[in-house]
Amino acid sequence: MGYCMSGSAITPWVVGNWKMNPMQAEARELVSGLKELLRNNPIREEDCYLGVAPTMLALSAIQAEFSSATRVIYTVAQNVSIIEGTGAYTGEVSAQLLQDQQIKFVLIGHSERREIFSENTPILNQKVKHALAADLTVIYCVGESLQQRENGQAEQVVLQQICDIASVVQAEQWQKVVIAYEPIWAIGTGKTASPEDAQAMHAKIREGLTQITPFGAQIAILYGGSVKPENAVELAACPDINGALVGGASLNAESFYKIAQAFAHTK
Repeated sequence: MGYCMSGSAITPWVVGNWKMNPMQAEARELVSGLKELLRNNPIREEDCYLGVAPTMLALSAIQAEFSSATRVIYTVAQNVSIIEGTGAYTGEVSAQLLQDQQIKFVLIGHSERREIFSENTPILNQKVKHALAADLTVIYCVGESLQQRENGQAEQVVLQQICDIASVVQAEQWQKVVIAYEPIWAIGTGKTASPEDAQAMHAKIREGLTQITPFGAQIAILYGGSVKPENAVELAACPDINGALVGGASLNAESFYKIAQAFAHTK
């Protein structure tokens, strides 16, 4: 077991974000491939939590497929409505509807949502608030652009994004928050923050969280941004990196499995 400098051993998380992919046949292949890898060479739940975020359309089908796996693999929603409950809101899916389908996790604040779909702080705060009220665990994404990093503002931007949600997260609810740090310039570009840079930012995030909440030392902080089997071992060795949010590499069962293995064996 790796020693966590934050003073508490945090079980790592490896979550695959499928984004707007793949077609059904590929999804089935991917799921059965992952189930087979885990059956042949198990990764214990206490060593690493596993989650997969398919499209909204596939959530229930993928969840059903995973129910026959040899271990728990959580199904994660990629998005949730700013509206709560039920009602006349064409095209929306609320946190309560996710909870009702036994979907217990949701991604909020991903840079693609912030940038392409103009999700600003008030929108993200609504989503976080409703998700937590429905007893979902929120995987809250933060990260800076290349320009912000080059201007020396990376830490300030990321800590601000965390402070942004502090107003809507009630004291006890921090236990249902996971942070995912994704430097925007590293998403899908093949560029990864060096393990040193990533660890430095994670340590800052950890410090910020401990100032906001007594649960700060126990919150998992995942790294995202071109995570692949080749760099997973190095990233996993960093004391404040408690897992990975995996994009492209999660669409390959073997790659995703190897990343999970790297975190399970290091922590």
